[in-house]
This record gives sequence, structure tokens and C-alpha cells, in this order.
Amino acid sequence: MLIVYAACAVALFLAMNIGASGAAASISIAYGSGAIASRRKALLICGAAIFLGAVIGGREVVKTIGSGIIPESILDPKVVLIILSSAALSLFIANMMGIPLSTSEITVGSVVGVGVAYQALYIKNILVIVSFWVIVPIIAFSLAVMFGKLIQYVEKKHPAIKSEKMKKPLISFVIAVGFLEAFSAGMNNVANAAGPLVGAEIIPLSTGVFIGGLFIALGAITMGGRVLQTNGKKITNFSLLEGGAISGTGAFLVILASIFGLPVPLTQVTSSAIIGIGVAQKGREIFKKRIITTILKVWIVSPVLALVLSYGLVKLFINSDIYTVFVLFGVSAATLGTLSLAKTIKDENRSVFENSGGI
Repeated sequence: MLIVYAACAVALFLAMNIGASGAAASISIAYGSGAIASRRKALLICGAAIFLGAVIGGREVVKTIGSGIIPESILDPKVVLIILSSAALSLFIANMMGIPLSTSEITVGSVVGVGVAYQALYIKNILVIVSFWVIVPIIAFSLAVMFGKLIQYVEKKHPAIKSEKMKKPLISFVIAVGFLEAFSAGMNNVANAAGPLVGAEIIPLSTGVFIGGLFIALGAITMGGRVLQTNGKKITNFSLLEGGAISGTGAFLVILASIFGLPVPLTQVTSSAIIGIGVAQKGREIFKKRIITTILKVWIVSPVLALVLSYGLVKLFINSDIYTVFVLFGVSAATLGTLSLAKTIKDENRSVFENSGGI
């Protein structure tokens, strides 16, 4: 019974961190563009939308996380605690290192890690999920490029759209799509906290989406201010129409994926839409920026980090296989050491080049 309470506590902790780190960013375009002037009002709107999204449309993704990746028979309270702890620990490590991880990817990675340890995975379902992690951002990018070009044409052909007279309707539009994006975050992200608990039948599905959505919303409202402020400042180069196109694209694709029970990374979808608008504005020059490399690294690091953690915890606490844990630790240490060495050599070569004047 103690393990059950611990699993529920970790789930609630994870839910609040999901709200604070990822879900709160869903309203940032509406806030950063000035459509919503008050940070508190933006967070309250975000929280309400997240809760509604979770309760109204979060069930299908919860089912996928709870029973669509590994057999339900594996999910007992101890395994659920490992899955949730791995996801929470991955998110914590990423926050300490300043790496923006996708909560959907780390939760799926944690579940897959357990499946690998038990040698029981629904491979076909996993391949479908991973393929949509690639397909959906590509669609978001393509739609954003198209919308960006269309917006440029409309603004050039009808300059009055930028006038003060049109500002109020545009603000309403941006707030509406911001609400939809937060709604989509609730639909897709509630599964990350509630899915393992529901799969193990610790709590019923209706309770899972209600409490999970509530705590994600509370996390966004109480702890999402910093993320909102940071993300809001990054979108000042977009017009109201362009900002609305970014939010609308992300909201549409994530809601569609959630209806079919697919956990998708909202962060990557939104980033891809931002890059698409950037391409419409500046052409291929945008690809020279480091953001592209960062996004690709996040896509790879997120699920792998969580997978390794959950696999190692199963081996340590369930199988009592300390040797495998030593191997994982050794491989991780060797990988970090090799990366550090490569960085040192690169810095030294650059220093020699700069001090000698080069060729």
C-alpha cells in the first residue's frame, strides 16, 4: 500500500512539473504578443484550458500510455512507481542541465524501458508512435511555411490589416488559438502522469484524467510564470497573425493526434511551426541557427534518457541485477567522458589556430 501511495505522490509531482515546464508555454504566444497583457490572467486561462482538455479529450492517450506500449499484466504498483520516477527524474536532470525535454517522449521512453527489461513490448505500436514524432513536426513545419507565405501576401495586399482598427479582432483570434493550444496540451499531457496509474488499475480512467488534469493545471498556474515569461519574449519577431498561425498549427495537430490516442511532443510541434514561419520570413538562412541542432538533440535525448533510467531501476529494484546497473553506469560515464574529451580537444585546436594566426 505504501508503494501505491508513493506512485500516486510521484504522479502528482510529475503532473505539476509538466504544467510548469511545458503546458504553461502553450499560452506564451498570446502573452508575448501582448494579446493577454497580464501574466496572471494568461496562466489562469492556460490552467482552465489544460483542465478542460484533459477531462474532455485526454482518455485515448491515457489508454495508449497505460496499455498500448507494454502489456497491462506487467504494470504493478512497483513498476508504475519506477516509470513515474524515471520520467520525473529525467525531467529534473534536464531542468538542472537546461535541456528542454518533451514530457510525452520521456514518459513513453520510461514505459519502453520497463518493457525492454521484461522483454515485453508492443513493437508495432511503438513504431507508430515514434513515426508520428517525426511526421507531425514535419507537417507542422510545412503548414507554417504555407501560412507564413499566405500571411505575408495578405499583409502586403491589405495593409489595413495591421491598423489599430484590426488589432482587437486579431487579439481575440490569438487568445482563442492560444486557448486551443493549451487545451491540446491538456489532452495529450495528462496521460504522462495518469497513464501508468490507470494501466495498473490503481485508479479508474475518469479519476485519472480529472486529477491529472487538475494538477497539471495547478502546476501551470502556480509555477509556470518563468516559462511563460521566457517563451513570451522569444516570439516578439512575429506579428499577431503569425503568432496565431503558430499556435493554431500546434493546437490542430496535437488535438488530432490526441483523438487517435497518439502521445506527441507539443514542444517540438510548436518549435517546428516557429521554424516554418522563420523560413517564410527569411528563407533558408534560418537553418543556420543552432535551434535546429538543439531540437534534433532533444528528440533523441528525451526518450533514450528515460528508457535507460527505467530499465536500470527495474534491474536494480525488481531483478536485483546490480551488474547490469554497473554496466549502464559505466557506459554513461564513458559516453560523457568521451564527449567532454572531444570538446576539450576541439577547444584546444581552436586555441592553437587562433593564437598562431592560422593558415
